[in-house]
Amino acid sequence: MAISKGDTLPDATLIENTDGGPKQVSLAERLKGRNVVIFALPGAFTGTCTTAHVPSFIRTADQFRAKGVDEIICLSVNDPFVMGAWDGQTGAGEAGITMMADPSAEFTKATGMNFTAPPVGLIDRSKRYAMYVVDGTVEVIQAEENPGVCETSGGEALLEAI
Repeated sequence: MAISKGDTLPDATLIENTDGGPKQVSLAERLKGRNVVIFALPGAFTGTCTTAHVPSFIRTADQFRAKGVDEIICLSVNDPFVMGAWDGQTGAGEAGITMMADPSAEFTKATGMNFTAPPVGLIDRSKRYAMYVVDGTVEVIQAEENPGVCETSGGEALLEAI
């Protein structure tokens, strides 16, 4: 069953690519006592993810901070090196977005937000969604029915919902 409003997010070990190399991050510890936006997508360097989803959060990052959001996390089932390279290409980090890898889909599967599409090479990937989390509890979640579109899960839509 997919995660929904009012649920506490499960802990998972994610990986952030830092200047010092890959760093394991306990999601529960990262969320504790903080207001965080998490947006997840099927894959780094993929079409809609690169041209619509990440740019929507780059455009709205300052507005989220003005609403008291402590951190914006982009999550994908990729390795941390791919996420680091994608960060460099998109400028997400410069905009204040933290790129996090869920390489084994641990978090994605635990939240029920995984899907598989073998014909296009996407195995155990994340559905496209965005959520606002306060102290580890989901306050708002907006998921797309189709992973190829970015409407309800975009930065502007989530900003309006919180």
